Amino acid sequence: MKIHNFNDFTTALLDCGFSMGGENSDTIFALASLTCDTEVKWHTGEPDTDPWEWRIRVLTERDDIAYSKFFFKKSGYIAKEFYPYFLAIRRGGLDFEDKYFEGKISRYAKKIYDVVASNKSIPLHELKKLTEFSGEDKSKFDRALIELQMGFFITMCGSQQKCNKMGEPYGWSSTVFCTTEAFFGEEIFIKASKITEQEAIEKITNQVYKLNPNANKKKILKFIRG
Repeated sequence: MKIHNFNDFTTALLDCGFSMGGENSDTIFALASLTCDTEVKWHTGEPDTDPWEWRIRVLTERDDIAYSKFFFKKSGYIAKEFYPYFLAIRRGGLDFEDKYFEGKISRYAKKIYDVVASNKSIPLHELKKLTEFSGEDKSKFDRALIELQMGFFITMCGSQQKCNKMGEPYGWSSTVFCTTEAFFGEEIFIKASKITEQEAIEKITNQVYKLNPNANKKKILKFIRG
């Protein structure tokens, strides 16, 4: 099949279950490889035919697709059907505090998480301001933000422009973050709690092989475990 527009993309994504976010599949699978070159063009600003716009549209217009930095510290999509399987692996039934006290979460990540969790949702520019990372700590902030997304503790949930003192929007839009619990709700966590690690690995692995029969087994496990 060929993807001609946003509707084609979401239909295909729900069927596939997950995808790398860009054109690079990392030897797993990327839906971008199925786009129609004559119609689908990156960074045109056209909401129906620009894949860069689709990442925000799935977050603001749908409730069955997640988009964030899930795989190999890079962006990707996960349909709601497959989300509990990844959640069962990445979280292992533990909440943020459990993971932190086990020493599996950095203190930089905790600083960011606490700010996100105390807000219903928060744009990146506000998150940077409230966490008060110094300019020298920019790389630590970036790594911690990815750490939280890879761990399925926070996730992207939209975009928002900055506003001046008059309340007028300006500049490029910032990514908005919320906790995973706020994004999909308790239902997803209940489903994840009933899935064993082995069951989750088998489910995702089998789907990867359906999408890419030549996928490398070690690479698949890295894709699954983060």
